[in-house]
Amino acid sequence: ILFMPPVFLNIQHRQASNKHWNPKFKRERKDKFQKIELPDYDEKRRDQDLPIDEVKAKLKKSGILPNRPWYEKPMHVSCLGSIVDAYIPPEGDAKAATFSTPGMKQTYDSIGKKGKSYLALRKIRNTDYEFDIPTFAESAKDVYIKAQTALMKYDEDQLHELVTEKAYPEITENVKNKVIKWKYIQTLEHPRVVHIRCQEMQQRDNMFAQITLRLFSQETLAVYDRFGRLMYGSEDTLKDTLQYIVFEKHITSLNGAWRIHGKIIPDWLPPKEPIKRTYFLPDIDIPSEPVVESKSLEVSESDSKTIESVKQ
Repeated sequence: ILFMPPVFLNIQHRQASNKHWNPKFKRERKDKFQKIELPDYDEKRRDQDLPIDEVKAKLKKSGILPNRPWYEKPMHVSCLGSIVDAYIPPEGDAKAATFSTPGMKQTYDSIGKKGKSYLALRKIRNTDYEFDIPTFAESAKDVYIKAQTALMKYDEDQLHELVTEKAYPEITENVKNKVIKWKYIQTLEHPRVVHIRCQEMQQRDNMFAQITLRLFSQETLAVYDRFGRLMYGSEDTLKDTLQYIVFEKHITSLNGAWRIHGKIIPDWLPPKEPIKRTYFLPDIDIPSEPVVESKSLEVSESDSKTIESVKQ
């Protein structure tokens, strides 16, 4: 026999079925079961590559509102809000001689505080390779003169270029409705840098530098009120002024410039002359003729008898 028939031809084969043996109550049995949607754990990975339109359509299909676009307001920090590690001027500055005992002590104390200033100077020169301290001192003096002249004319546009946003309201607070007469006469000593500090803002790449300049000069100042009356100073009186002016620059910005950030007033400085203020007199109605009120005195009988006995 060359061909053998398959053995399974005569075997009865039944396929497994999930069909209920009783066809009755088919609809009722259907309500007993609920289809459960199993979570798709790989869905999040696929959703990362979907375009925005398909993501919105998918959220709309699920009945979920799409997220609103989040627009953050840009924040621009152009200056620091305070003076970093403010310089403490030595007592009796510009009065003690260099070779006297107080002068030698001031020199010794200043040497010990120059370590941080040299480190800050190195950070400034990392961004500005041509930075030179004597050149900066002269240019800072010119900035101070220009700022005082702009304040005298109340030129707001030029003040914003020469003064930081922190110092602007401080110098213009008591200037309105007043006339300022200021003049720079001469420099008594060369301007000198006494303090340098650097401060990072949120990141190391965002850095501000502050330099304190010691300026000893001769100036005249007179302040007049809105009625033209002298409030402070005099245009003819020359005064020797010693000032510690803080300049700030955003050194990591290409458009950064040295601007006046504040002024350090030492505690040992004597108080200045108080400003003469102007007051309003209240309106009082003064009668033209004085009014004299006549009062009648009532005398009892006993008092009248006493008066008559005294007269006798």
